[in-house]
Amino acid sequence: MENLRRLLPSAASLIIFEAAGRHQNFTRAATELGMTQAAVSYAVRGLEDQLGVSLFHRVHRAVELTEAGERFHADVSVGLARIQKSAEDIRAKGRETNVTLAASTAFASMWMLPRLNRLREDLPEIDLRIQTGVRDLDLDEEPIPLGIRGGDAAQWPRYHAALLAEEVITAVATPAYVEAHGMPETPADLLRHSLIHLEEPVRRACDWTEWFGSAGLTYPAQGKRLAINDYVLVIQAVLAGEGVALGWDHLIAGQVRSGALVPVAGHVLRTGQAFYVVWPRSRELNSQAGRIRDWLLKEGASDRSGDVAGRDDGQRAAAASR
Repeated sequence: MENLRRLLPSAASLIIFEAAGRHQNFTRAATELGMTQAAVSYAVRGLEDQLGVSLFHRVHRAVELTEAGERFHADVSVGLARIQKSAEDIRAKGRETNVTLAASTAFASMWMLPRLNRLREDLPEIDLRIQTGVRDLDLDEEPIPLGIRGGDAAQWPRYHAALLAEEVITAVATPAYVEAHGMPETPADLLRHSLIHLEEPVRRACDWTEWFGSAGLTYPAQGKRLAINDYVLVIQAVLAGEGVALGWDHLIAGQVRSGALVPVAGHVLRTGQAFYVVWPRSRELNSQAGRIRDWLLKEGASDRSGDVAGRDDGQRAAAASR
């Protein structure tokens, strides 16, 4: 770089040369750059002296790039364009106050929305945008810094992944349903109840067959059942008294604490999978996205530390509904 500094002592001369070569006119370049035509001509002449070669043919009231000028102009144009793009990206990241989080509809509505007031209180200067979809977005290809994914972090080598919540699944119903139909004390008891099924269209989700299997039971095929392809609607159906559904603890913790839902059947499935905050390895998070990530992880850690207490509250509510 020391040799380059001696060869091209002024970066401004390159900017002036790029404009002059693009316009093929010193006057128009001067107008664009807010300079005089004489200043442009002087800067170009100084660059030519430094390089020891003519970059322009001077003709009457016009200029044309020489062969050497054309080659140099092509390289200078590419280099300056890259520098400009990099500078604009850095400045935009420094000023950006919006952070987008990609997540499922269930996570957005059942985990995130109840926490929005707390987020605004903790990070009032950051605007969070939540983008939902039926499939996980490729954050490498999208201008989205953060996502929520469920599964095994080893499945996503292109992403950093930090634990948000373990996958813990409990059968849940409303107190009114339990009062009307009796409390299922064991998984075997549930086989006589109305079970609501989630038929996830894209993402893999635990189903009743897997849940009963983890309890050592075979779930028999049934001809008539209520099946819904959206988890938010599954829980709404439970709240409407339509039956029993599988409850992902990190999503239904609020309803369990309030007593709107109660755990039933006395069996909990810990799948060994988890839900993570993820972000691409291919680019750094800006400061605002980093603060949102840290806030999400703090909330998740708080939930995990209260897991036992929350489960005890749910069991007490279930007992009171009998």
